[in-house]
Amino acid sequence: MNLPNKLTVLRIFMIPVFIILAVAPFNWGEISILGTSLEVTQLVAAIIFAIASITDWLDGYIARRDNLVTNFGKFADPLADKMLVMTAFIVLVGQGKAASWIVAIIVCRELAVTGLRLLLVEGGEVMAAAWPGKVKTATQMVAIILLLINNIPFAGLNLPVDQIMLYTCLIFTIYSGVDYFAKNKDIFKDSM
Repeated sequence: MNLPNKLTVLRIFMIPVFIILAVAPFNWGEISILGTSLEVTQLVAAIIFAIASITDWLDGYIARRDNLVTNFGKFADPLADKMLVMTAFIVLVGQGKAASWIVAIIVCRELAVTGLRLLLVEGGEVMAAAWPGKVKTATQMVAIILLLINNIPFAGLNLPVDQIMLYTCLIFTIYSGVDYFAKNKDIFKDSM
């Protein structure tokens, strides 16, 4: 197994670790960061999520740079990404940090685009990630980290940056989904 695939598998194994840290009733105390009190377990969960998110970028970069693209990687990498992000959003809904209707839209978009990818593969086409999808992924991961750490104020400002980022990722989630379907609408022409 090559390094990019090992990173993908590592990301999958980090998901249950993230879940345990995010939801188990550990009492490791609290830490104060920039005047905001934060549970240590939530901070560790956010760090685990951040590391897993970095492996998302790193495995693709290494695979392309070293020409290590494999069928396993093509399958497992996007699956690992969706598993990580959807798990985190579901945890955040359970904690009351993210609105369920927003997460429902995000999950539905992910499932719809995955279905579209399957249809395209069946027709011999591959749908590469476009810039709106990459921005969507980045904003989702940043939003999740900010929501996990309870919106630590930036530069002394007490803005709801976590919620602003959540709505930003919602916008890019919808936009990228519409973009993928608009660019691939011909796949449905025989069934309409």
